[in-house]
Amino acid sequence: MKLPRPHSLREIAEIAGCTFDGDPEFSITGINEIHQVELGDIVFVDHPKYYEKALQCAASVVIINKQVLCPEGKALLFSEDPFTAYNTLTRHFSPWAMPLQSRGEKVRIGAGCVIHASVIMGNNIVIGEGCVIHPGAVLYNDITLGDRVIIHANSVIGSEAFYYKNRPEGREKMHTVGSVEIGDDVEIGAGCAIDRGVSGPTRIGAGTKIDNHVHIGHDTLIGINCLFAAQVGIAGCVHIEDGAILWGQVGVASDIRIGRGAVVLGQCGVTKDLQGGKTYFGTPAEEARSKYRELASMRKLPQAIEKLGI
Repeated sequence: MKLPRPHSLREIAEIAGCTFDGDPEFSITGINEIHQVELGDIVFVDHPKYYEKALQCAASVVIINKQVLCPEGKALLFSEDPFTAYNTLTRHFSPWAMPLQSRGEKVRIGAGCVIHASVIMGNNIVIGEGCVIHPGAVLYNDITLGDRVIIHANSVIGSEAFYYKNRPEGREKMHTVGSVEIGDDVEIGAGCAIDRGVSGPTRIGAGTKIDNHVHIGHDTLIGINCLFAAQVGIAGCVHIEDGAILWGQVGVASDIRIGRGAVVLGQCGVTKDLQGGKTYFGTPAEEARSKYRELASMRKLPQAIEKLGI
């Protein structure tokens, strides 16, 4: 998310309740989680495994729970609990708000749209021209649809990120302030759920077609002309490149990249990055030809064991 105006390091530290290392007037323009940070952003890190990644990422300011040397050109905010400090900042700049009427504030609808009366819209909605939204669909806050988008019945666009911090007393929820951006000519089937980003966008590229009962997690970036069959489940922070196809009941773990034109066959479990231009099968998903050979070998295993007298 972008701040309404640039804030100084001193101002941000006061809001978050942190100490800092850096020029007190160091300029901060946004807040983002690590997968979508850019220059001027704040990011947080609270686990030693990710210290180096956070300190070397594109963000200008890092909230961290360890005293470390400040990298050149950056600033640091020190907190015993960076997750809470980050939530404090996002809640300050974007408080939780749910419209109590069927249409929120700042809703803009393009010419030629057909939208059923039962559709619910939150705040800050932009709908392009010629869109069709079927009964029972819900658009949360901060949603942008391109032209000729079709959303079928009972789909939910912009639900909150499934992101929690484990605490001794339970799980603390990450405050979601991101958005959803859907390109031209996208079709979304019935009963789908597309989460908004934690602090940046979840994006679906132009021409992508999504079947019924598909879930797309927070901060996922989907290219153009992709095809997802029914019951596909995609975790957060996944990057799916142009023209990829995921057939029915494929499951994709978080922070995975699926390359351009990859085809993932039904019921695969994707646990690592997949190269583009290949067909994949199985769990964990592997190139289909080698996976089929592996299965053929497994079928012969009982006979081989019997011959060996084992």
